[in-house]
Amino acid sequence: MGLRALVAALGSDPKLTRQLLERAFCTPFAPPIPVSKIFRATPSHRITAKCPTARGGALRIHRVDEGPRDGEPILLLHGQPTWSYLYRKMIPILAEAGHRVVAPDFVGFGRSDKPSECSDYTYANHVRWISNWLEALDLQGVTLFCQDWGGLIGLRLVAAFPERFARVVAANTTLPDGSWGIPLEAVDAMRKVYDALPVIAPAELGERFRAKDGPPGFLFWRKFCAEAPELTVSEIMQHTVRTGLAAEIAAAYDAPFPGPEYLAGARQFPSLVPIFGDDPELPANRKAWKTLEAFEKPFLTAFADSDPVSAGAEQPLQERIPGARKLKHVTIENAGHFLQEEQGEACAAAVLNLIRQHPAAAA
Repeated sequence: MGLRALVAALGSDPKLTRQLLERAFCTPFAPPIPVSKIFRATPSHRITAKCPTARGGALRIHRVDEGPRDGEPILLLHGQPTWSYLYRKMIPILAEAGHRVVAPDFVGFGRSDKPSECSDYTYANHVRWISNWLEALDLQGVTLFCQDWGGLIGLRLVAAFPERFARVVAANTTLPDGSWGIPLEAVDAMRKVYDALPVIAPAELGERFRAKDGPPGFLFWRKFCAEAPELTVSEIMQHTVRTGLAAEIAAAYDAPFPGPEYLAGARQFPSLVPIFGDDPELPANRKAWKTLEAFEKPFLTAFADSDPVSAGAEQPLQERIPGARKLKHVTIENAGHFLQEEQGEACAAAVLNLIRQHPAAAA
């Protein structure tokens, strides 16, 4: 079916719509056809099948790849539960400025492959999959913009391949190393607290993050994603994005997940954040921090002014990374956790200003 026929069919026949969605967002992967006019402004959708699995197969990672191929590359890494669509406001601005703009979908999200078992998703696997992908594209001189899980994975990439990165913009993200979170001696007690937590409604999650007492809000978020009978991405986004979402935008965030079998990656991501002192990924993150603590290239934080999830996480990045100490950092105003959705133009401006102020020869 051609693109025009596909677009015309969507919305006219619910059964056909679901079939088409399953063709576009499925496991095993189907060709990356745009499922509606929502994302037609960025037509350069590509697949890189370079990520071997432990079972001998290969996972395909989708990316939006815009702008001149010889332009200085900008890598945009999304978080949970979004996909590269989150960057639709930034991509045209960055590409029009002459940059090659690459925005992949993590495995389990967007148009990338989606293994159906939660156990397939580990922090180490995500880092390995995107590392293989980065090496396959052989990107050099990269400016990274990373948010949420984009930072937990992206900062590991910077540590593993510092020679590939010219600059970093970290937005509403961090790299947990055990210096905050639940210490080893409190792990057993806090796990009992976590097990006893109720699964609360998405509308209540923001208040839990803002609460000054009781269990950490992140534990409620982790519990919700892992155990809620239904997980609807657009509902989460509606309660997180301060300005709300139009129906067509909400539908775009739901599009990669036409059924519950596609949600394993989204459900698993919060459980992979190493907040417990015995988490198996803490040693790897601590090793990555040793490289970051020697990273002298420009490292900018661009955190939102109204994100209860990541508030304060910019401080260790600014203090511990040499390349961050010499910069005047940015606060993205009138934005919450998904600042690309609410203030995408301001985020793009922060990236371009950093590049202009620190050109490649000086980076």
